[in-house]
Amino acid sequence: MSYKRWIVVAILLFGAGILVGLATPSGFLSEYIADLEELAELLVPMPQSTIFGVILINNVLVLLTSFILSPFFCLVPILALTINGWFLAAITTIVIQEESIGFALAGLLPHGVFEIPALILGEAAALSFGAILIVSLFRKEKRSLVLPSLKQNLRYLILAWLLLVPAAIIETYITPLFLS
Repeated sequence: MSYKRWIVVAILLFGAGILVGLATPSGFLSEYIADLEELAELLVPMPQSTIFGVILINNVLVLLTSFILSPFFCLVPILALTINGWFLAAITTIVIQEESIGFALAGLLPHGVFEIPALILGEAAALSFGAILIVSLFRKEKRSLVLPSLKQNLRYLILAWLLLVPAAIIETYITPLFLS
């Protein structure tokens, strides 16, 4: 299957997560939101450069872990896409209820323009690579495709990582200005 089709699959999985998130009762995440607020309070005294590093390294490691673990039935990329979509929709719904749609958009759009495509591209690469590895276990004629697939999908993964840099910069330095 071509990489473009894996992007479509990734978008559909992310979209399915969003639909579940929109249907999630707002009280369901109340404890988790309290934990996030505590984490945010811990980050406030940190220098912005440290926050930038934490955000960037976390996002890069998430995509790397997903890529490495993708041969296990593609479960990690599938979960990463659906859970991120679910979490995004559920939290955004709560923020809209408690603040406003403008506040939610100000908190999401500036860095989300880069971060969501990075997630889709990186997870599509993980799905693509995981699928070819799984297929190659059962079909000898597909084994010759593993190395070319690895090379191609690593390029897409690197592209995703590059998109995470402006996303982390915007999330660290610009989004807080919009929210204050």
